[in-house]
Amino acid sequence: MQLKGRTALVTGASRGIGRAIALSLAQEGADVAVNYVSSEGAAKEVVERILAMGRKAMLAQADVADYPDTYRMAQEVLKQFGHLDILINNAGINSDKTFVKMDHASWRKVLAINLDGVFNCTKVFIDQMLQQGWGRVVNITSVIGQIGNFGQANYAASKAGVAAMTKSLAKELAAKGITINAVAPGFIETEMVSGIPEKVQQKLLGQIPMGRFGKADEVSRACVYLCSSDGDYITGAELSINGGLFM
Repeated sequence: MQLKGRTALVTGASRGIGRAIALSLAQEGADVAVNYVSSEGAAKEVVERILAMGRKAMLAQADVADYPDTYRMAQEVLKQFGHLDILINNAGINSDKTFVKMDHASWRKVLAINLDGVFNCTKVFIDQMLQQGWGRVVNITSVIGQIGNFGQANYAASKAGVAAMTKSLAKELAAKGITINAVAPGFIETEMVSGIPEKVQQKLLGQIPMGRFGKADEVSRACVYLCSSDGDYITGAELSINGGLFM
């Protein structure tokens, strides 16, 4: 087990990629705090699966866009786990509209969760990581932040912002024993992709050289790699997992 003895928090871990990451970290030995906003039932199911593996797990409810709420969550996690080694900033939403139709509320909501949320969560845990002289932060970005997409100016901007923030923090913290990396998934088989109309899905598949959508476990295993000793010499990277959609 590559992460035995480590503690982790995964934001947005009640479903999709976040759920897969939480379970993969636990499978490799980590104790995991499962963050969610409102899907308590789904989050409890993830916690129960982690406990069944013989790991410690806890619910960590908070709106990551709200700094005081995020700070409260951090104190609860640190009280129960004692310390935090791994932070996976996965929580994110989309609110797709062409720029002409996009209102300020749609812009701010996506940026607040996708970008401000990464700042908030990293901010409330980074001092503790600095004190222990070790930490792993993985930010989930997106291929959309790399190539842009019709109707997703807010989402693309948020993910590109996280990628730039990742590099800046990596430079600041590399000498302190903390690595900051990003993982940029392409189109992954989650609730988000299943909600895309069939005709659009087929068009997307035609643009992906591998001819298929990715699996959540393919993203989660990359996160395990970056957080394990195998990834000790990697920081400031954005690992693309997109089937060749963007090279």
